[in-house]
Amino acid sequence: MFIEGASELSNKADLVDSLNVFPVPDGDTGTNMNLTITSGVKEVRKAALTETGVVANAFAKGLLMGARGNSGVILSQLFRGFAKSAEGKKELTIEQFAQALDAGVTTAYKAVMKPVEGTILTVAKDTAKFAVKQAKKEDDFPSFLKAIIKEAERSLSRTPDLLAVLKEVGVVDSGGQGLVFIYAGFLQALTGEKTNTIVQEPKMEELVNVEHHQHGQMDPNDIEFGYCTEVMVQFDAEMTKKNPYDEEAFRQKLSNYGDSLLVVSDEDLLKVHIHAEHPGHVLTAAQAFGPLIQVKIENMREQNSNLSETHATKQSQSTKPKEKAPFAIVAVSMGSGIEKLFKGLGVNAVVAGGQTMNPSTEDIVQAIEKVHAENVIVLPNNSNIVMAAEQAADVCDVHAVVVPTKTVPQGLAAMLAFNASKEIDENAETMTKAIKDVKTGELTYAVRDTQMDNQTIKNGDFMGIFEKKIVSSGRDLIDVAKQLLTDMVDEESEVVTIITGEDATSEDIQTIEHFLNDTFAELEIDVVEGKQPLYSYIFSVE
Repeated sequence: MFIEGASELSNKADLVDSLNVFPVPDGDTGTNMNLTITSGVKEVRKAALTETGVVANAFAKGLLMGARGNSGVILSQLFRGFAKSAEGKKELTIEQFAQALDAGVTTAYKAVMKPVEGTILTVAKDTAKFAVKQAKKEDDFPSFLKAIIKEAERSLSRTPDLLAVLKEVGVVDSGGQGLVFIYAGFLQALTGEKTNTIVQEPKMEELVNVEHHQHGQMDPNDIEFGYCTEVMVQFDAEMTKKNPYDEEAFRQKLSNYGDSLLVVSDEDLLKVHIHAEHPGHVLTAAQAFGPLIQVKIENMREQNSNLSETHATKQSQSTKPKEKAPFAIVAVSMGSGIEKLFKGLGVNAVVAGGQTMNPSTEDIVQAIEKVHAENVIVLPNNSNIVMAAEQAADVCDVHAVVVPTKTVPQGLAAMLAFNASKEIDENAETMTKAIKDVKTGELTYAVRDTQMDNQTIKNGDFMGIFEKKIVSSGRDLIDVAKQLLTDMVDEESEVVTIITGEDATSEDIQTIEHFLNDTFAELEIDVVEGKQPLYSYIFSVE
């Protein structure tokens, strides 16, 4: 049943993605839910179990560690509660199944600090409430599931009435739609109507390992292309219709960006490995064929510079356990320049992630464990990663605290407030207060036509986003940037920091600086190189 639910969601992930309200090039709801539930299925298959309670527990464990984005975390909590209710049971009766759905809702609502109605939570709650009542009337499981799917669809249709932004854009909630597809998969499992098997990732790991082994250890100064870049794309039918995928042509294009190039694809997925100096160029090229569902970028110069020292001390470290540091900080970010900024401020480990790809709970847990500290502070730096970070802090064996930074400027402001002489809870409180003193603006481009925040936006338009609200849009980047900054800066503003992206030009940077100097004479202006993909500029105003 769980496998068929996951399969149905996988087949409809693109449709769920299309319902996302914000037209930015981000890690979308369907993609995040699909990756999350696929992690649950892998755990079920690995365990090879048959008893319902034990299978549900394995499924919930996989979801928990594989959860990506807010939708993935909520999904993992729904099935965490379901599994607890099903614990110890070989099979579930209709009433027990309904009670398990209800237990999942209770667990999910507790996990969300400020539950918002008109989302996946509402669809789950309405469905579970109906299921508990319907279970008393039904003795046929397929008929029962058909009835609760109809209720889930009714609840989904009501989401625009509960969330204004859905009504403005004219869509239902994407997470709720994903949940309805999962329920539909449950029914297909019972009635014998099988969907296509879950998309499997192409096996590229062995090829990558061979490629890296051939290069071996190198002098950092000899490395021409400094970033080991891996990206996986789920082909999108509409995008490939407009821009047909030609593997040879794509391979030729990427070869201009670096070396050690590997390209693997099937009908559903495209996976790329390359050593590049500008990873964002690779991400942009790959994204022309569909959404990015996995991104991994590693700084090879830094890895190689540390390799000799690591090798020399390995033997002594293996005989003498390394002492834990009292404090460590883990941050999530994309862009080699932003990573350098965070590490310069004292961050111990940076998890690659952001709008292009939300790291999983397990990714963050591994980073927390890797820093080897008694106390760890986590900075998510993205609103869609906060819940996964909190879940990671909850399940790891280390005292970890999440400072809920939702943007890179908030993360940098939090780091400036960190004081190593203070206790972790006091630091977390101080850092959380610091993020309220910074305003964030982002300049990116639209990936589809839409109308929201009183803006008529066309595919390819530049967009100025101020604290998650689109305040300017148009074909001219500078005009959009000027309007965004005008909305951000007020009479109390003192400092504007411009974090430049990979596609930022020196001419545009100078134009923006001149505009700020001419318009706001008292401002201090700092320009730092972020090299973040997809976002031409990130603005911080304090």
